[in-house]
Amino acid sequence: MTQALSVRLAADIGGTFTDIAAFDEETGRLSFGKKLSTPDALVDGIEMGVGEAGIKFADANLFLHGTTVAINTILERTGANTALVITEGFRDVYEIGRVNRPDAYNLFFKKHVPLVERALRFEINERMYAEGEVYRPLIDAEVEALAEKLGAMGIEATAILFLHSYRNPDHEIRAKAIFERVNPGMFVTVSHELSQEYREFERVSTVAANAYIGPKVRSYLNGIEERISAEGFGGSFLVVQSTGGLYEVAQAKNDCVHMLESGPAAGVIGTKALCDVLEIEDAISFDMGGTTAKSGVISGGVPLTTGSALIGGYDQALPIQVAMMDIAEVGTGGGSIAHLSDGGSLRVGPESAGARPGPVCYGLGGTEPTVTDANLVLGRLAADRFLGGDMQLDASAAEAAIKKRIADPLGMDVIAAADGILKIAATAMSYAVKAVSTERGLDAASFAMVAIGGAGPLHASDVAREIGMGRIIIPQAPGHFSAFGMLFSDLRYDYVRTWPIRLADADFGDIEPIYAEMEDAGRAAIERTSINAGETVIQRAADMRYVGQEHAVTVDLSLAYFSNQDRDGIKAEFDRVHEIRYGTSAPAEQAEIVSLRSAVTGTMQKPPLEPIEAGAEAPVDAAKAGSRRIYFGEETGFVDTPAYNRSHFLAGNRIEGPAVIDEHASTTLIEPGDFAIVDAYGNLVISVHGINAEMAAERRDSAS
Repeated sequence: MTQALSVRLAADIGGTFTDIAAFDEETGRLSFGKKLSTPDALVDGIEMGVGEAGIKFADANLFLHGTTVAINTILERTGANTALVITEGFRDVYEIGRVNRPDAYNLFFKKHVPLVERALRFEINERMYAEGEVYRPLIDAEVEALAEKLGAMGIEATAILFLHSYRNPDHEIRAKAIFERVNPGMFVTVSHELSQEYREFERVSTVAANAYIGPKVRSYLNGIEERISAEGFGGSFLVVQSTGGLYEVAQAKNDCVHMLESGPAAGVIGTKALCDVLEIEDAISFDMGGTTAKSGVISGGVPLTTGSALIGGYDQALPIQVAMMDIAEVGTGGGSIAHLSDGGSLRVGPESAGARPGPVCYGLGGTEPTVTDANLVLGRLAADRFLGGDMQLDASAAEAAIKKRIADPLGMDVIAAADGILKIAATAMSYAVKAVSTERGLDAASFAMVAIGGAGPLHASDVAREIGMGRIIIPQAPGHFSAFGMLFSDLRYDYVRTWPIRLADADFGDIEPIYAEMEDAGRAAIERTSINAGETVIQRAADMRYVGQEHAVTVDLSLAYFSNQDRDGIKAEFDRVHEIRYGTSAPAEQAEIVSLRSAVTGTMQKPPLEPIEAGAEAPVDAAKAGSRRIYFGEETGFVDTPAYNRSHFLAGNRIEGPAVIDEHASTTLIEPGDFAIVDAYGNLVISVHGINAEMAAERRDSAS
């Protein structure tokens, strides 16, 4: 009798590093690996990281994966040769968009650039009414002729959007079948399989993006599947969605847009698991890696999600209309390049040195100074302790690059230039935190910051001070935290149906069958997977707005509202959410439902977060690792700063700032005046000097 495998592997590929977390369900052992990403063959980085974690693919029964390949394909415009097939008369919807101009006085403003050029957008003479009835029938021969034409043109992927297919998908279903029969090797995707909401621009943008990234993502996932199978892996391969939930790799190969924010979403899921153990209701996840910094929010114990997002920045962004974690991202990370603008001002990012050539100090051929180089020059990083000493850094090369590219042209010394790089980076990263908090009507200062990612703990205090946040939590193994968060993900399927009606006129007898249909589909999807999921959890929500408004907000709704047919309760919850989001509400005004949403989750076993051994207030001698000179600003200059090895900390230890704490894949900086307490689970809880903790607590109490 063969022994059942019990190891769960998680791999997160970032722009600079590939992180691995492995959990043995039988022994409870948790191990990690971190290697530079390998852009030419990303699976190589996975394999090296798995080896560092001391695991073999053949030992695992589950492989979880998050990656940036989908979103980078869009941002870098390296996708497939794609065609768009659309209802006659709507060829230019994709280009016209919403005619929004976010910066009215910017003379250099440019609209979004579609992923599919106009010459590759083709119309089909068909049409549905908004109610789903056929106005003009689809002619199969017309579709077949177009499919043959596109095949002859060498089109790799085709996106199909017919108007009102969210009501009646028959025409899209037939067109897809014809295209796949005529062109078996072509990637074909239709809008109703990705989104069943109204708004034709958002829907066409979503299906076009899915087609554009589809061939590359499918090839990428096939390559990983083949490699790990060849290494003896015989378990289930699941991919992290942008909601933080999991779906099977076969689905990921078709519905690729669901994995655009897979890595960052996993970091928020890990933050949620940590907050549950620490009984924290409100927290902001600050995740700084090598290429970007991301933020997500836990509010009232629940990760905030959204039904759509703009990919590529607000001014020129392309909307994606699928459920995802509400995450804000800025192009500032450890590998972000510092450079001078045409006007001579210092800028940081969004260009990144990536894994290759990487920061100058990596010694892999990089010539442009980065945030990591500035940290090394200022003593915040130790040249001989990076990645536990496995990777030696070149401080003199970093200093020379900053001098040549930044300091000399600006007529300043290297230290001041490096300090300026970090100050600009901190300000830029604070925008990501504000975007998911202040801009959502939340008081960021009343939230705890959970700093993760390889560079997050190094910059957390600087970012917290920018915003006025008084408490920072550094979890164990922050440099592997997105991979670690995947171990807490569940199978999840999200559904939405556009169903506009005034709340006062809504018949719960009509609403319940719509929810039931979505939830039955979710249960069936979970049952079809190769995973034995535990309890199935249903979460309902509705997109609502006041009558006369254009845009809606998503309101999470307890199942009790429906069993009790509680219209007043639903209205009150909508008023509350609207007040938080926009700072105002109108309880006397009528509200309407726009869309119904349901999330169906199949729960999976989670790794336990175990307490660590307790100790005295003073760290043991083994935790002390000498000192190094660190620059804390012009007023204090370089300070001889105590250094610590985090692996020897015990619960109850108190570390006064200034101090620097090293661990294998991250470094935590405690600034002068700050102090950190090691809690019962080994987390570093930093109190930021100058931020009134009592005031922050009062804000939290008043918000609740």
